[in-house]
Amino acid sequence: MLLDPIPIKTPLPDMRELKEDSKNCRRFGPCGIGKKALYLGGRFLDRRYYLPWRDIRRVFKRVAMSSGGFSGKGLFGSLSFLVVEYGRGEERECPFKIESDVDRLLAVIEEEHPEIPTHSAKAEVKLARKKAEEEARYLKNPGKEASSAVEALISDRDYLMERASLSDALSSAAKGKRIADRMPLPYKIFAAVLAACGVLSALFGLLGLVSGQNSFAVYFLLGGAAAFLMALSTRALPGQEGSRKKADLAYAEAVSNMQDYLKCRQGFSVPPEYAHPVVLTRMIRVIREGRASSKEASLRVVEEDLMKLNSSVTVSKSEYDEVVVIKPLFLVRLSL
Repeated sequence: MLLDPIPIKTPLPDMRELKEDSKNCRRFGPCGIGKKALYLGGRFLDRRYYLPWRDIRRVFKRVAMSSGGFSGKGLFGSLSFLVVEYGRGEERECPFKIESDVDRLLAVIEEEHPEIPTHSAKAEVKLARKKAEEEARYLKNPGKEASSAVEALISDRDYLMERASLSDALSSAAKGKRIADRMPLPYKIFAAVLAACGVLSALFGLLGLVSGQNSFAVYFLLGGAAAFLMALSTRALPGQEGSRKKADLAYAEAVSNMQDYLKCRQGFSVPPEYAHPVVLTRMIRVIREGRASSKEASLRVVEEDLMKLNSSVTVSKSEYDEVVVIKPLFLVRLSL
């Protein structure tokens, strides 16, 4: 790093070790996880500050919703923050552009630092209440077949969580493919026309500046550049990351990687296209509630539940978090 990280509270004594630790830390958006400390982004620079693990009391995600707030209906813009509690109740917030980066960071902290809570105090109370309510719906005596299915699903879920990045990549690729498949043709045509006009306008302005014969050349140049950048931001141009061809390739690669990982796992509970811990968690819940007694039947129930959910259905925040992760897996598979 060009600049040494700044301690938020207690500095580490060995500055040489700190520099090496910050250089090799695993990066999640503006933050990073090192062996010595948690690195947090500043206003302008990523991983500008740090807190030694011994000073951290709690780490959790906070989501600020756009106007209208979270209603459980449709999608609302949100800004995610990583909140770190340290010392005597002090807090430090770090904004993230991509919410999944916060989730991945918290998952690593939960695994490597189980002594640090990864939910707020209020969230822990709500989670405990929800868990008690959920367990109250479970069958007291589920039966031998159901118990065996639950044990197999828990084992398979643990196996997936050993390489959680593969499931995350599969979900992300399915979302990208879903967006690319549903992008209207007029939208793609508009983006292509806008990009072409932007390039032509910028070239005309550049020629005018070189020749010195056009007093409005700079406006053509700036306007053309702005139009081209706007077309790029739509992610609808051929060859872009969000194009249909690239989305198909990314999805095929994610499925292939998952298939390779599951080769040594005979009789895995779900097809590779559905191999995500949240899918298995919902299947376990379905069986424990008595809505199915086998793995195959529970997967069908999960699929039916997901297909019933749309923007007109009100759901809890935890349900919403699960649905947005795994519903694209089912939608893409059903559309093939």
